[in-house]
Amino acid sequence: MNRTSTSSGSPFEDTIGFSRAVRIGDVVAVSGTAPVWPDGHVDPDPGVQARRCWEIALAALAELGGTPGDVIRTRQFLTRADDSDAVGAVHGEVFGAARPASTMLVVAGLLDPRWRVEVELDAILHE
Repeated sequence: MNRTSTSSGSPFEDTIGFSRAVRIGDVVAVSGTAPVWPDGHVDPDPGVQARRCWEIALAALAELGGTPGDVIRTRQFLTRADDSDAVGAVHGEVFGAARPASTMLVVAGLLDPRWRVEVELDAILHE
């Protein structure tokens, strides 16, 4: 099977050695995605952060031929439990029709202390 990958331009991709997303056959895995704008800015609002994370993750999925309807699993990592309503509402906006299996975890911290949300997704493409 062919292996295809894509980059989002994150500086961590080269230094850590990972791809934003990888496709093998009809399966796509999108790496942990943080809420960073191209200029390095991070909005402090957790809902805005979640929306930015999904925007980046779904752009990678689209580059490899997928859509939100192809997503079968999502993972959301939060640094504060009280952000769950705002972050969950964004997930509902993005994936309400697809309703993938989903996990939301509260973690001790993420790589950058400005990040309150990080997300991942897995998809199986329908050809």
